[in-house]
Amino acid sequence: MIDRGGHVGASYSINGGGNGLTGRWRYTALTVLLKENALRPHASKFLTLFLLAGTLVLPVYAQTTVPTRVPTIDQSLEMHSVGSPRISPDGKRVVYEQTRTDWEANAFETDLWVADVATGETHRLTAMAKSSRDAKWSPDGKWIGFLSNRPAMIKVSGAGGDSQEGKTQLYVMPADGGEAQQVTKMENGVNDFEWAPDSKRLAISAEAAESKAMKDRKESFGEYHVFHADYESTQLWLVDLPKTDAAGNTAAIEDAKRLTLAGPQGDSFSVNGFAFSPDGTKIAFGAQRDPDLISDFSETIYTVSVADSSVKKIVETPGPNGDPHWSPDGSQIAFVTSNGSKFYFYADRRIAVVDANGGTPRVLTANFDEDPDLLIWAPEGIYFSALQKTESGLFLLDPKSEAVKRIETPGSEIAAQFTFSKDFKRVAYRGAGANAYAEIYEGQVAGAAPVKLTHAGEQLAGFDTAKREVVRWKSGDGTTIEGVLYKPADFVATKKYPLLVVIHGGPTGIDMPMINADRYYPMERFVAKGALILRPNYRGSAGYGEKFRSLNVRNLGVGDYADVISGVDSLIAQGFVDKDRVGSMGWSEGVYISAFITTFSDRFKAVSVGAGISDWMTYYANTDITPFSPQYLHATPWEDAEIYKKTSPITYIAKAKTPTLIQHGGADRRVPIANAYELRQALEDHGVPVKMVVYDGFGHPINKPKQQRAVMEENEGWFDHYIWGDALPAALTPRVKAKP
Repeated sequence: MIDRGGHVGASYSINGGGNGLTGRWRYTALTVLLKENALRPHASKFLTLFLLAGTLVLPVYAQTTVPTRVPTIDQSLEMHSVGSPRISPDGKRVVYEQTRTDWEANAFETDLWVADVATGETHRLTAMAKSSRDAKWSPDGKWIGFLSNRPAMIKVSGAGGDSQEGKTQLYVMPADGGEAQQVTKMENGVNDFEWAPDSKRLAISAEAAESKAMKDRKESFGEYHVFHADYESTQLWLVDLPKTDAAGNTAAIEDAKRLTLAGPQGDSFSVNGFAFSPDGTKIAFGAQRDPDLISDFSETIYTVSVADSSVKKIVETPGPNGDPHWSPDGSQIAFVTSNGSKFYFYADRRIAVVDANGGTPRVLTANFDEDPDLLIWAPEGIYFSALQKTESGLFLLDPKSEAVKRIETPGSEIAAQFTFSKDFKRVAYRGAGANAYAEIYEGQVAGAAPVKLTHAGEQLAGFDTAKREVVRWKSGDGTTIEGVLYKPADFVATKKYPLLVVIHGGPTGIDMPMINADRYYPMERFVAKGALILRPNYRGSAGYGEKFRSLNVRNLGVGDYADVISGVDSLIAQGFVDKDRVGSMGWSEGVYISAFITTFSDRFKAVSVGAGISDWMTYYANTDITPFSPQYLHATPWEDAEIYKKTSPITYIAKAKTPTLIQHGGADRRVPIANAYELRQALEDHGVPVKMVVYDGFGHPINKPKQQRAVMEENEGWFDHYIWGDALPAALTPRVKAKP
């Protein structure tokens, strides 16, 4: 998932897979998976460094072959997932997304599928050309709108007259079948869209075409970027449903009508989430002063008149305030707010309501201790979803009494992405239970057990999968910590197993006991070789309330490390962990803790550091989300250098002994690669075995299958060597295509 501040989601949870350092304000369906940046290849010379570092004394273990009933890395990467369901207004069909791995194009693609609720039959709705996503039914149920980066029917020219291939445009197709029709021709693509209540128009959010002034500048001076100045702000536009004549010919695409230009006082803003009023005359939207991640705090709620484009600010209280939803009668607007918290990165978000004409908001969820994901305002109340420790589910909020009740989803204790029929009697969602693969379900909002519409879990039929269970232990300060423990199917408590700790990002990520296809780390293969895997929900993780999320404030790394090492000690004390064969790995904030392990402990045989932070000072000065560390450390490095020193792994580098694999995207702006270079150089200077792999051209996540293959194989080779004693591969083995 992508969390506040646009960070790649912290773990493979019900919302998708991914890894990342989270800012926790805006949520999108990841995606993973994940839905933002990218990465690259490698630099070698590192076996020489191992030799120069001194003699490595490795214990000799019997080399372990992987059983045949475990997926290969390629098979894991080829496993599809389903998500983002949208139920039709009449509740009879559900459109959903299904991922697809395209090795030739080196891309993870997404297709739209549709399921018939009565028969359970499913079929692909969109052609296999690039990706199609974010399907939404028209209110009258006659059309399905969606976004796609497929080759456009209409070529759009950019600043230099070049075709804007690959830009995401809006398409619609008849709900009963037929060809998709392109609706927009936006130069910079479309970010999001919503249907008008009359099903005849759609609102879109998109960036405007490049201005003449910018085109002239490029003509004179070439390409360059002025930091905190050359913004590409997102605005609202209105487009009509394409018209078709009696012969079935579709009219030419018309230009979109721009609805927003600036705020009511002429102030600039960039639009985020938006929604039509029930009568279709207005659109409520959240907007911040500019699209920069550091401007999240300025987001608040506006409305714009569809008729004359007049804009009105509705909420004046401190932000961030966003994600507006109208009441059924159009008199009020519900939205998500930080409720004026200065430290909104880890404080609870709240649901509040305000009069549609403006006024003082009323907070409704002051007594709900977690982040609510606002879904929709129905006649019976406001529906939202939320995490509850290692579960997630659906809740109904009474806006009058402020009472909250959980709606049961039998068999899917881990459920999200809820969508409702027009009468709110039926619901579709993505759900899973412990040791189950996520599927699309549909059923009554309250009543009989839901029906499973997809069968993605059948991909696992030929494989033995690890058994996942939630475990608990006490950290050094007495705090109860939970985690998910992976065990082999034939686990024997009297046997001693190697232990690998896989740490989620965030820090507000969460690990759950559901099954996901492996990404980044070949966990099923590690378990098949005889390892246990611990995935700790260390302090700061989501799902456990604001107090727990704030336990690592001015305590980053230090408290987190204590949570991890106490979990390791707890398992060792139970007698089934080999204390001499323990390793750790993670991405982003998760690997920050692994970097802490590298420099703070000699308890681990090997560590893998993916896109990690080694020095908070380096991070603060280079990241694209500078508010993160001042919110968690309550100071900038210029105000309190000691807290930055205390919480930085690099401070303890003289103690480092653990062999470390470093993986990083060369164009990572979230956790800039300077952190990786700093850690690598320091480890080399101290004679610690280290290998650094740079994935050129990628940002924070590694989001292409071939590079993910490389990431997984590097990690497998690293831990096979240091945990099982296998030879360390000099290089990855290329896949050679057979000649025709």
